[in-house]
Amino acid sequence: MRIFFLRVRMVVYMPNTAFFTDDFTANVSMMDGLLRVNNSFDLVGRNIKFASKNAKIYLVDGFIREEIMVKIMGDMLMITPEKLEGVTESRDFADKFIPYMETDVMADTEKFMTLVLSGAAGILVEGYKEAIVVDVRTYPMRSVEEPDSSRVLMGPHEGFVETLIFNTAMLRRRLRDPMLTVETMQLGKRTKLDIAICYLDDKVDRKHLRRLKNNLCKIEANTLTMGQESILESLSHGQRYNPFPKVRYTERPDAAAAIIAEGSIVMIIDNTPAAMIVPTSFFDFMQDTNDFYFPAIIGTFLRLVRITVSALNFLVIPVWYVLITHEQYIPAWLDFIKIEEPVSLPIFVQLLIIEMIVDTLQLAALNTPKSLSSSFSLIGSLVLGEFAVKAQWLASEVVLYMAFVAIANFAHSSFELGYAFKISRLFMLVATAIFGMYGFIGSFLLVFIMLATTKTVTGRRYLYPFIPFNAKAMGRLFIRRPLSKDNN
Repeated sequence: MRIFFLRVRMVVYMPNTAFFTDDFTANVSMMDGLLRVNNSFDLVGRNIKFASKNAKIYLVDGFIREEIMVKIMGDMLMITPEKLEGVTESRDFADKFIPYMETDVMADTEKFMTLVLSGAAGILVEGYKEAIVVDVRTYPMRSVEEPDSSRVLMGPHEGFVETLIFNTAMLRRRLRDPMLTVETMQLGKRTKLDIAICYLDDKVDRKHLRRLKNNLCKIEANTLTMGQESILESLSHGQRYNPFPKVRYTERPDAAAAIIAEGSIVMIIDNTPAAMIVPTSFFDFMQDTNDFYFPAIIGTFLRLVRITVSALNFLVIPVWYVLITHEQYIPAWLDFIKIEEPVSLPIFVQLLIIEMIVDTLQLAALNTPKSLSSSFSLIGSLVLGEFAVKAQWLASEVVLYMAFVAIANFAHSSFELGYAFKISRLFMLVATAIFGMYGFIGSFLLVFIMLATTKTVTGRRYLYPFIPFNAKAMGRLFIRRPLSKDNN
């Protein structure tokens, strides 16, 4: 584990920061009170004595590597008075008697306490004004298996985990460039959540980077226990009723490395495997990792299919509904979309019912054990589909189009974008049902205006490169170019 002593920006809102003194008894008494070692069984304060000096080690049981701590304590117990001659500073003591690479000294009690609570071992030694911190952290971690939401047919089958330092290591493995910069920051008064801001120093947009850091420093939340979602909600003030996602997530280190190489910024958050990509535009969601593990022509085909399906996901239901309620606008070649068989419920009500049924099935499948999920989906689709049509509750056309929309939601990996399409689609349906053709046109224009006026967390337009228009960047979104000297 690496303790982030360089480029650390501690965003901790605790007043009256205290500092250690050369009074060992006072230091120990203060830290015992701040850490409340007598109130929690997993907070350990271990007294040791060597060469007529007293020392106390603070740690969280379960976070440290015991074999390393035993080695450090053994070396300290072997210290003799003769060896301590001339050692007057904490830094000298750490360099001479603590045989471990990742050590630091500090006088700030709040910073010391935060590092101890995050898993490092803190050592107070009699006669020194600064405490010593040794990074012997180890966290429980699952395997780096491929994420369920971003599977690929070819390419590496590994994903980010909940431990920040392992995630940054997977990025370093792919970008062996000293320009790769990993800055750390802590957010939340109580959670002190670690985040890492990753970018290429010679390619990143300085304006976007500066604005992102300023926005992060303005977060004054007490707790950020929901990780990336808590941070995003704190960054997206004034856009809470806009359903479209302002950032993109990835759990794949290869995708994150590629995005960093393009000049974007990736934020890795401790305790979550999802890395946040900023800035992100609406059209970025049309790209997928699979596009780049196939030849360029196949990747382009997959991307065009994804764009087409996403557009149909958003438009097919409102357009179909407005046409069947205004049959005079249906051309002869589209007569097959008309509903011929009588049904008991109005079409608008049927559409709302199936929208709710689809969400209910998804939520039920999420809470169903894996061994039963496939059979549950089959039973649900048969019972709620075929029998509802036979009972003339639902029109078969309604079931068909809604089934297509439900499948189209999985054409892209962003769950948030799928629900943004759903909410916008429902808004257009309600407006069309109330105001007819004018409601359809007006609601469509309102959704477009909302997209056009939305800004990402770094201030860039959400519809970039369409607004403002950039022909070269727009072409790259639709066509997956092969790797070359000027496209790498």
